[in-house]
Amino acid sequence: MRKIPVGAIKGNEMLARDLYSLNDKMLLPAGTKIKKEYINHLRQLEVAYIYVEDELSYGVVDDEGTESVLSDRCMRQVRETLNRFIYNGRSQAEELARIIGEIIKEVLTQKEVIYSLSGVRQKSEQLYCHSISVCTLSVLIALKMDLPRAKVKEIALGGILHDIGYKCVSVDMHHMDEKVFSEEEHKELKKHVIYGYNLVEKETWLPPTAKEIIIAHHELCDKSGYPFRLDEAHMKLHNKIVSLCDTFDRLVYGYFTKPMKVHEAIEYIVNNQGKKFDNDMVAIFIKSLAAYPNGSIVRTNEQQMGIVLHQNHNFPSRPVIRIIRDAKGRKCDEWIIKDLTKNLTLFIEDTIEIM
Repeated sequence: MRKIPVGAIKGNEMLARDLYSLNDKMLLPAGTKIKKEYINHLRQLEVAYIYVEDELSYGVVDDEGTESVLSDRCMRQVRETLNRFIYNGRSQAEELARIIGEIIKEVLTQKEVIYSLSGVRQKSEQLYCHSISVCTLSVLIALKMDLPRAKVKEIALGGILHDIGYKCVSVDMHHMDEKVFSEEEHKELKKHVIYGYNLVEKETWLPPTAKEIIIAHHELCDKSGYPFRLDEAHMKLHNKIVSLCDTFDRLVYGYFTKPMKVHEAIEYIVNNQGKKFDNDMVAIFIKSLAAYPNGSIVRTNEQQMGIVLHQNHNFPSRPVIRIIRDAKGRKCDEWIIKDLTKNLTLFIEDTIEIM
């Protein structure tokens, strides 16, 4: 099974999972043969991706990664909780604590966590999945930094609430990955950190750490962030963690910017190591992420085409791949496996979105 953008449908793929509409109505059951004519209809329904079983997916380990597991499990609760929070924050404290508990438990129960982002989300779920993703990745980094469990929970709360202020902006944020915003709209959007802080400022059950994250998650170590333009010396550790995770997730999913491929976003973070982002934190970050998620179609430096079968947990940038086309573009009839931790002269140059 592999997850593909709707635009990558060729026709005749078999749907590996039931497909649902925005109001949870089943559109197509698992096992349906997908026709190319479905593409426009699925786009009209704002379906961004589907799960398929096809010839390419043979041998791909069905390991969606922490992001997908938690998004599927928590997305509806997060959506409902954040929407209700604006009107009665205190009553949502218990539900948020339960969600945070699930996220921390999921991270802790995985012996070797390799966080995986696919780069595609259903449009209706963007803000909520982003909140879950930033929260989970922040928890992962905080745990790997051996922070006290109480501190991890505070960071998790800030992570899941960090964008709550977007609920108050006077800008239409639908299709924010496609829309071009004016300078005035960008100014209004930046106010979400102030709006968010105003929403939680008097919530006595919410720890100061979480409130600081809400107002300062766009600060960067080189003073290029907002709203205070803090430098590294004045940024607290929890703000550095969430700022890094928020930036990465926004780059991959194209929030207010052109989306990057996962490995390109990782490269951006690495290029800004010791500049925009804390040096030691980035070192932990890049060891925790799958640069090429399972099912990704990749091109090697030898101009072969392959598909990622599974990850090498100690080397997340060097997965195990199956070669599907040779350097001349010919389909490989035999099963050729390349473990990039053992083939040290072979590396991935790029991913291929549509094949």
